Amino acid sequence: MSWLFGIKGPKGEGAGPPLSLPPAQPGAEGGGDRGAGDRPGPKDKWSNFDPTGLERAAKAARELEHSRHAKEALSLAQMQEQTLQLEQQSKLKEYEAAVEQLKNEQIRVQAEERRKTLNEETRQHQARAQYQDKLARQRYEDQLKQQQLLNEENLRKQEESVQKQEAMRRATVEREMELRHKNEMLRVEAEARARAKAERENADIIREQIRLKAAEHRQTILESIRTAGTLFGEGFRAFVTDWDKVTATVAGLTLLAVGVYSAKNATSVAGRYIEARLGKPSLVRETSRITVLEALRHPVQVSRRLLSKPQDALEGVVLSPSLEARVRDIAIATRNTKRNRSLYRSILMYGPPGTGKTLFAKKLALHSGMDYAIMTGGDVAPMGRDGVTAMHKVFDWASTSRRGLLLFVDEADAFLRKRATEKISEDLRATLNAFLHRTGQHSSKFMLVLASNQPEQFDWAVNDRIDEMVRFDLPQLEERERLVRMYFDKYILKPATEGKQRLKLAQFDYGKKCSEIAQLTEGMSGREISQLAVAWQVSWGHAPYGCELDRLGNTESFEGGQCWPLPPSQGVFGEGFSAHRCHALSYFLATPCCCPHCRECVERCHWLCTLWSASLSLWFWSNQIGF
Repeated sequence: MSWLFGIKGPKGEGAGPPLSLPPAQPGAEGGGDRGAGDRPGPKDKWSNFDPTGLERAAKAARELEHSRHAKEALSLAQMQEQTLQLEQQSKLKEYEAAVEQLKNEQIRVQAEERRKTLNEETRQHQARAQYQDKLARQRYEDQLKQQQLLNEENLRKQEESVQKQEAMRRATVEREMELRHKNEMLRVEAEARARAKAERENADIIREQIRLKAAEHRQTILESIRTAGTLFGEGFRAFVTDWDKVTATVAGLTLLAVGVYSAKNATSVAGRYIEARLGKPSLVRETSRITVLEALRHPVQVSRRLLSKPQDALEGVVLSPSLEARVRDIAIATRNTKRNRSLYRSILMYGPPGTGKTLFAKKLALHSGMDYAIMTGGDVAPMGRDGVTAMHKVFDWASTSRRGLLLFVDEADAFLRKRATEKISEDLRATLNAFLHRTGQHSSKFMLVLASNQPEQFDWAVNDRIDEMVRFDLPQLEERERLVRMYFDKYILKPATEGKQRLKLAQFDYGKKCSEIAQLTEGMSGREISQLAVAWQVSWGHAPYGCELDRLGNTESFEGGQCWPLPPSQGVFGEGFSAHRCHALSYFLATPCCCPHCRECVERCHWLCTLWSASLSLWFWSNQIGF
C-alpha cells in the first residue's frame, strides 16, 4: 500500500512527487514564559511533517473502498509483492548456484594442481630412478672393466708362468737329451771298439767259417742241378716214347690257341656292337637320343621326353616370312618322310653365324619325331688317324636309331674342303673320303643336315650329295623386333614377375622400347640379340634385392655413347663390329640405375664387351686354322 502514501517501491515506482514540508513558523511553539527571545526553541521531529499527504491517502483509500476495482487493486498489489519475493528468491538461488559453481571450480583447480603436483613428483621419481639406474649401470660397467682388467692381468701372469715353466721344461728335456746322446755315443763307441778288437783277434776263424759255408753252398747247387737234369731227361724220354701223350698235348695246345683267338675277336665284336647300340661316339657333342646310362641316371626326365608331344618346327625360331614358309615346307616333308619310312633328303643351311641354323635343326628333329645329334667339323681334324674310325662309328651309331636320326654337322666346311685346291693333311683327306663313302646314297635311317658360313669351300663331291640349300640371312627390322620382344619376355619380364620377384619393373611402354631397340640393333644376328638380353639380366643381377627397374634406357644415353667403345676388329668381323655392340650394351647398362654407382655399370659393360669380343675372335680364328 506504499503507493497510497506516495512512497517509491523497490523499483522506484511512486504515486507522485514527494510533498515538500512547509517552513516552520517562528514562535509557533515558543510562547509562554520564554517569549520571543534571541535563542531558538527546540525542534520537534514532526515539526516539518505535512499532513496533507495523509489526507490525500485517506481520501484515496476511501475512494478505493467505495470503488468497484478495490479487490483487483488489492490482488494486483499482492501479486506484485509475490513477484518481488520470487525475484528475490531466484536471485538468492542464482547466488547460491554461483557460489556452488565457484566451489566446484575451486575443487577442480585444486584437483588439477594436485594432478600436476603428482605428475611432477612422478617425473622427479622417474628421473631420480633413471639417474640411480644410470649410476648403477655405470658402477656395474666399471666393476666389469676392473674385473676384466684383473682377469687379463691374471691371465697374463698365468701365461708368463706357463711360458717360464715351458722354458724350464724345454731346457730340462734338452739337457736330458744331450746327456742321453753323449751316453749313447760313448756306448756305441765302446761297442765298436770291442767288436773291432774281437774281429781282429778272430780274423782267421771268421775266414775259415766263410770258406766252409761257400764250399757247402756250391756242393748243394751242383747236386740240385744233377738231380733236376736226371729227372727232366727221364721224363722227356718217357714222353717221347709214349705217342698217346704227345698227341693229347698237341691237341690241347691247339684248342687253347683257338679259344684265346676266338674270345679276343668275339669280345672286340661285342664291344663294338654295344658301343654302337648304347654308347655315344666321341664326335657327337650333343644328342637327344636316350641311352641306357642316361635312362638309369635321369628316369624322370627320360620319361617326360618319351611322353612329350611333337613340337612346332618354328616354335621359338624367328625368321623372315619367306624363309619361314620354306623351312615349314621342309619340316612337313621331313615329317611325312618319317611316317612313310622313305629316304631322307640332305639339306645345307648356310648364312652368317647366329641366324638360327642349329636351333631350327633341333626343332626340325623334334617336330618330325626323330632324334638329333650335333657334331662339329672342327673336332675332326685334331683326331688325325682316328678320324676315319670315328667317322664310321658316327654313321654306324646313326644307323641303329629306331626313330630315325637327324645328323647335324655344324661348321662342316672345316673338314669338307676342296681336295684339289686346299692343302689338307692325308688324315683329313681320308676322313673326307670316309664321309663321302657313307653319304653316297640316301638313307632311311638318318637325315644329313650341314651348316656352314662359307659353303663355297665345299668339295664338289659334297655339293653333289646336297639335295636342298637354304640361306639364313640376318634378321630385318620386323624380325629383330620380334626377337627383342621374345628375349625381353624371357630374360626380363618373367624373372621380374615370377618366382621370388627379386627385381621390379616400373610401368612404361615395353612395346615402344622394344621397337627402339630393334632399330638400334641393325646388323646384329639372333644370337647377338640373345646375348644382349642375357647381358641385361647379368647387369641387373648385381642390383639390390627388390630393386625397381624404371626403364631399359633412354635414347640420350645411347647416342651420347656413355660407354668406352672398343677398337674395331679389322679384317675379322668388319669395321666397327665391337664398337657397335659396346654401344648397344651401353644403351642398357650405362643408364641411370637404382644404385648410386652408375660408373660401375659402365665398367661392367666394358668388361662384358671385351670378354665377348675376345671369345668370338678366338672362336673364329680357331675355325679358320682348322683346330
